[in-house]
Amino acid sequence: MKLLNEILAKSIDRGGTTLLEHTQHVAWAIEVFAEKYQFDFDKTLAIKAAALHDLGKAHVHFQHKINSNEDYKSLMEKEEWNYTHRHELSSLGFLPVFPKNEWNSIIDMVVAHHKAIENDKRLKGIIDLEENERFWKRNHLKDWDNWSPYGLEILKTFGLEIKSISKTEAEEALEYVLEYCESKKWGWSPLRGLLMSADHFASAFIDDTKTNLKDLFAIPDLSFYKNPDRGSNLYPLSQIDTEDQRPHTIVVAPTGAGKTDFLLKRCKGRIFYTLPFQASINAMYERIKGDIKNENPNVDAKVRVLHSTSALLMKGNKEAESLQHFGGASIKVLTPHQLAAIVFGTAGYESTMLDLQGTDVILDEIHTYSDVGRSMVLEIVRTLLRLDCRIHIGTATMPSLLYNEVLKLLKERGDVYEVKLADEILDGFDRHIVHKMEDETQMDEVLKTAFEQKEKVLVIFNTVKKAQEEFKRLTGLFPNVPAMLIHSRFRRGDRIALETRLKSEFNGDGSGKYGNGLMPCFVVSTQVVEVSLDISFDRMITQVAPLDALIQRFGRVNRKRTKDTIGKYKPVHVIQLKGNALPYKEETLKASFDQLPNGEVLKERSLQAKIDVVYPTLDTKEIDVHLIYHNGQYRIKELCNKPNAVLVDALEIESATCILECDREKYLMARWNERVPMEIPVNFKTISRYKNQYEQLEKGAYPFVVPQSEADHLKYGLELVESSNFL
Repeated sequence: MKLLNEILAKSIDRGGTTLLEHTQHVAWAIEVFAEKYQFDFDKTLAIKAAALHDLGKAHVHFQHKINSNEDYKSLMEKEEWNYTHRHELSSLGFLPVFPKNEWNSIIDMVVAHHKAIENDKRLKGIIDLEENERFWKRNHLKDWDNWSPYGLEILKTFGLEIKSISKTEAEEALEYVLEYCESKKWGWSPLRGLLMSADHFASAFIDDTKTNLKDLFAIPDLSFYKNPDRGSNLYPLSQIDTEDQRPHTIVVAPTGAGKTDFLLKRCKGRIFYTLPFQASINAMYERIKGDIKNENPNVDAKVRVLHSTSALLMKGNKEAESLQHFGGASIKVLTPHQLAAIVFGTAGYESTMLDLQGTDVILDEIHTYSDVGRSMVLEIVRTLLRLDCRIHIGTATMPSLLYNEVLKLLKERGDVYEVKLADEILDGFDRHIVHKMEDETQMDEVLKTAFEQKEKVLVIFNTVKKAQEEFKRLTGLFPNVPAMLIHSRFRRGDRIALETRLKSEFNGDGSGKYGNGLMPCFVVSTQVVEVSLDISFDRMITQVAPLDALIQRFGRVNRKRTKDTIGKYKPVHVIQLKGNALPYKEETLKASFDQLPNGEVLKERSLQAKIDVVYPTLDTKEIDVHLIYHNGQYRIKELCNKPNAVLVDALEIESATCILECDREKYLMARWNERVPMEIPVNFKTISRYKNQYEQLEKGAYPFVVPQSEADHLKYGLELVESSNFL
């Protein structure tokens, strides 16, 4: 018989954590989460559930699986182990240790912390098993007398009064669990979210769990942003009081007016800061982390960036899995797509709802989304309001119809502090002369002139493929001009490095290596540079895009506001649509191009009227069929969730992941936080065409392995043979 410290919760290649160690880690985590989440949890009962939640891992089937390579000696041996085993169901055989009045709450926390109770994609939920596998209870208690003593010994270490449990008692407990789950009503389960939060946290940090729990749920120190020395009439929002007592905020102001500081100063508690693009959140994360660290270097504010690591798993009917749903950060920087689980009910949505409850949520630049994206954001706002969040919205160019819809929603749950700048202040933000280009053939001559004048030029295309093609062509045409390419399909770690290089070398505000006026340079990009990258160029050439997106792009030119730059204008060139309009709508691009002046200053005070011409209706896509809450009631059963494919169907988001072939072995052996920098996000529709061509790993975000050389990747990013595609 094995010793207790030989019973593993994780296989050797995943750290070899013992079951006792993992159980203790989860108990530490759940104690903190139960106390800090803004929900009335019974902390003592939560710790009991943590003590029980994985005891089924002592089962002979689980121990065999993680201790063997599953190379069976014979078909007979293979058949011996060929039955379904869900360790969380075996764990519930230990319920008789606890008073009967505690069972329901413990079941809520344990039974579905990995799988929904029914309609699981692989039919492994408890109700699915009851309908499809006749002997599931017998199998989950197989050899009970031999392995249950390990579970009882672990419960004893928690100071619980244990007793011997017969196999019959364990079977009766599982029957009770089944009947209880079958009686579940419509709604969501905070208890499920609580244990999932703790389990994910402990599984990720393992022996460092207790250290990483320190300072979680701390209210961030925002005194850096409230320092009077940061105020300046160059940034008009810094001159406006933020102490208004109304809970919600909408700020409409141009790029460079100080929206970020204003929105952060409006926050009272923990903060979720959302931005449209992954590149945007990287930059904002670094900025906020640096600001808070500078204010108080002795305090770890637990600022986290949440990457899109959720993968749509096409192999083996597996569910998608995200490894970064960790609660309790003082400030979490992410995209609204990563909040989408709370409206679509995908895996882990209960944990996200608990983490959000009662916090401040900043929705920055929400106008930049497609029709379906806007629908999603409106539903997120509705859900956040039900969770008693304080919502703060910043925008430069929101259509009036969308503004009025958001305002109406916010006023249903409290008053709104509306801030807009006067026309005479807006006039001080006029900084661009727009030149229309009939086609791309004019681009080379403009670049030649710009380089002769030692200018820094930003060139933006609407698809990755086009950006890659033009970068190769332009670097061949201007081989002596420093250049770089940036878009979404670089390894995450490389893209952060590219963003750093973009600011340190190519920034035209005087701080960059080539920003001293002595040498020209150019950057080719996609729309990933539209929002929150603090960069400034002398000139821009861009394909036509929706007017609100163009205004954001223009904000990367002549961005730096000083007494000397106000009233000075720099050129932006917009290429008329010819051919494919993807990823946008052709009618939107044509209307946007028509609203632009030609050879004249683009007036900030005119932008709202122009935006409203481009968007005469609030064109939101119906996503009602996917929502878990509609018309005042839930449409999902407790302890259940929707498959993650719902997100792909509803939003067409970048939901798959690739890695380079040279990173394959390193990725397989790495921990979750070491894998993220190797991952390359791609659109599911793009990579699905290659699902039979590329290997897909069974680890982490289940990435596809792409045979591209690292040298080529560092120059051009991921290259696939594909049609034009967004970002």
